[in-house]
Amino acid sequence: MLRKKALDSNIIAIVNNPNEGLALREAIALLPFNGFIKNNHTVTITANLVNLNPPQQGVVVGPQTLEELIKIIKEQNPKRIVVAAGSGGATTYDVLNTYGYNQVLMKEGVEFCDLNVGEFEDLELEHDIVKSTKVNKLLFETDILISFTQLKIHEEATISASIKNIALSWPPASVHGYPKKNLGIHEDLHGFIYAFAKKVPIDFSIVSLSPAMIGTGPSKGKAIHSGFLVAGFDAVAVDTVCARLLGFKPQAINYLFRLSNDKIGVSNIEDIDVKGIKLIDAEKQFSLMAYGKEFAIDE
Repeated sequence: MLRKKALDSNIIAIVNNPNEGLALREAIALLPFNGFIKNNHTVTITANLVNLNPPQQGVVVGPQTLEELIKIIKEQNPKRIVVAAGSGGATTYDVLNTYGYNQVLMKEGVEFCDLNVGEFEDLELEHDIVKSTKVNKLLFETDILISFTQLKIHEEATISASIKNIALSWPPASVHGYPKKNLGIHEDLHGFIYAFAKKVPIDFSIVSLSPAMIGTGPSKGKAIHSGFLVAGFDAVAVDTVCARLLGFKPQAINYLFRLSNDKIGVSNIEDIDVKGIKLIDAEKQFSLMAYGKEFAIDE
């Protein structure tokens, strides 16, 4: 692992608010967030800006919520804030400029790093196909790594949430190709996500379901504007909760199951301290919105 995580905590917040920025504020208020970021930290927000589909389709994050997240981090007075993204379906700057992210960055006065371009360093991985990858040197300068993404059912990864967002954002398209399939990542995608997450600690995860994508993702599915948002310090626990909302146990998601077995995070629901909305209630509410029928795995 590159470094030790900034904070180990099994507390996960589930909130519902149609205003995504307010939902983020409500979730953070339920978590031990204050003091988590120090004034000597470089904080990197890895935002899912995968391609040119508009935010209302559930493919990329909302620019207004990204702005709110930057404001929340500024309140903690870190040394440096960087928004980082590496699109796989278009140039990152095309996505940035098309949907107003560039205006957010200018307004808030924070750095932006296109992860598809260098300066690169090598990251060694325990993966049979992709034994190492180039990554932007920012990864090695980062003290707090935040994953911000939308929740999606995914045609290869089963679900796309906080862990996949990090694992597929950082490998550069200038090396791996668009959409990052040239050098073997997608020949064993679950194995690659597992290897990347085992090496690169995620300090804080934010997964929005406003909208989430059902059907088939990462870009062809149906957007569900549910108002839910899940956040926490344990990416495995956050993604486990998100998987439940889509009807999956962690055993159904190979990389999640393997990370849990390796004690990278917690996937046993009884060991996750859920604040805010009860998980079973969130499962029922989301399934009713998405499918017209209430269901919950542990009902």
